[in-house]
Amino acid sequence: MTEQPILVTGGTGKSGSRVVSQLRQRGISVRVGSRSGTPPFDWTDRATWDRALDGVEKVYLVPLDGELLTRPFVDRCVALGVRRLVLLSGRGVDVPGYLPDDSPAGRTHVDGDDAVRSSSLEWTVLRPGWFAQNFSEGFFRDAVLTGELRLPAGEGAASFVDAEDIAAVAVESLTGEGHTRRVYELSGPRALTLTEATATIAAATGRPLRYVPVSREDFVAELLEQGWPKADAEDYADAISPIPRDLDSYISPGVREALGREPRDFTDFVKAATEAGAWQP
Repeated sequence: MTEQPILVTGGTGKSGSRVVSQLRQRGISVRVGSRSGTPPFDWTDRATWDRALDGVEKVYLVPLDGELLTRPFVDRCVALGVRRLVLLSGRGVDVPGYLPDDSPAGRTHVDGDDAVRSSSLEWTVLRPGWFAQNFSEGFFRDAVLTGELRLPAGEGAASFVDAEDIAAVAVESLTGEGHTRRVYELSGPRALTLTEATATIAAATGRPLRYVPVSREDFVAELLEQGWPKADAEDYADAISPIPRDLDSYISPGVREALGREPRDFTDFVKAATEAGAWQP
């Protein structure tokens, strides 16, 4: 094991947990940045930041959506001797109108992306599109289990990227050479409509599943009926809005640029998730 651990913030999340796993498979010491970690790390408690960064030279940084905390955290990284930082940013940071100017998540990524790229660190920025794992671990899983995915995405398509590929690019950027001051745009190898994506899952699992396009207004109203706060419901609708505007269908070369191979196809993700029991009730 290396003497100096790599700090992985969001170390129990979709990409962070995979970064932790892949680093450990290489025999690299990892410090899991989470409230339950040792030492604990809490984005909302700045008193935990310095202890989590103590003795660390490399960081995988997963920002806290809706908060402008990346910039002050980067400042602490610089002050405490961190040398290399890999940021999980987001698709559309450099696309005018991708998200509304007042989008909390959008502000997090725009400000954080700028903070990292303007720092003195050896930095790499990852800008992935929609995670394929949103169907198996995230936003869409509950809907998949009910058999009906209702979203204001129209007939738009997205080039869903596997979180395993995101993690692999992050690990290579943390441990390899030639990735400093690189921005990797990450996507899967092809774009799928929500109709195609749900049909792929239904075929693999044998579970009935269909995508139902709804208007933004109806979508927000349905979330409010489920008890969502209005601001959160509108933020969710905003996050979906690039898909019907055809801003998420393009194919990005980042996986190939960083790893020298093609990204994993959505069908392969679905097969693996099904075999792992991701959609068992």
